[in-house]
Amino acid sequence: MGLSEENLIGLTLALVSSGFIGASFIIKKQGLKRAAAISGVRAGVGGYYYLLEPLWWVGMITMIVGEVANFVAYAFAPAVLVTPLGALSIIVSATLAQLVLKEKLHPLGFLGCVMCIAGSVIIVVHAPKEQPIKSVLEIWDMATQPAFLAYVGSIVVLVFILVFHFAPSCGHTNVLVYTAICSLTGSLTVMSVKALGTSLKLTFEGENQLLYPETWFFMLVVAICVIMQMNYLNKALDTFNTAVVSPIYYAMFTTLTILASVIMFKDWDGQSGVTIVSEICGFIVVLSGTILLHTTKEFERISSFRGSAPSSPSLSVRLYNGNDDFVLQHDEENEAPSESMCSRRQELY
Repeated sequence: MGLSEENLIGLTLALVSSGFIGASFIIKKQGLKRAAAISGVRAGVGGYYYLLEPLWWVGMITMIVGEVANFVAYAFAPAVLVTPLGALSIIVSATLAQLVLKEKLHPLGFLGCVMCIAGSVIIVVHAPKEQPIKSVLEIWDMATQPAFLAYVGSIVVLVFILVFHFAPSCGHTNVLVYTAICSLTGSLTVMSVKALGTSLKLTFEGENQLLYPETWFFMLVVAICVIMQMNYLNKALDTFNTAVVSPIYYAMFTTLTILASVIMFKDWDGQSGVTIVSEICGFIVVLSGTILLHTTKEFERISSFRGSAPSSPSLSVRLYNGNDDFVLQHDEENEAPSESMCSRRQELY
């Protein structure tokens, strides 16, 4: 199935986004290493000298460019196509870590990269073609259809229960609580981002959509959902092992986003059963590759901790902690083994 011009633009932007976001991890890490070498205090233990390091800001700007490209991609292509491709940023960061930072990628990690690429190709080939949208009012009609209102209502109720009942009692012991809040909220974030992005796209094309209150409503929903999503994602990353949080969050977030897009924008209408099954299979392959990559990272971290002492840092060095700062774990492990062991045990609970 050939890609439409709109899908091709969205695909290109999604790939550019993954490239910039994946590269930003490596650039930020280099900046943090420089800052730690100068100040003697790592970001992971409360140091903020990295804010004065130009290289770290280059990494931040690179990440912002990637996020903007991802935002615009939703205005051109369906979420079923754009969202799963976010996994490609992991491949970019893993590849650059091996080339630039000389970090070793386990053979199974390489297999995970291949699976992500293969699954992405399957998704791209079978991506649905969106119907052209001429006004934000059309999107509003989609957002207020009974099926999607039922979905939104279910999300709001589930998030309310998780935030006020489960989070206080078992949020720090069950990884599914925080990640579920992030994922449920994230699916609404993407739908609102797509609606807002399409409105801005039409505005730039000469059809001013800022005159409609619906555009501002979508903007408000984006702001609220993003703040809530980032808050609980940081809590999850700060409380649990990143290798556990990341694949669970990716699986839940992407699944719910695809479901929301299928309900609201009817992405699968007009597609054959074979095409839909192919898209689902592509997503499962990407998901499996992502899990394999993170599992390999955790396996290498444990092996290194038990005394393998590789000559160069393994890929298990964390890309970020709960505050989106990089943690140079190998240095910490070498300096304070007993303290590191305690922290590792806490991560696994």
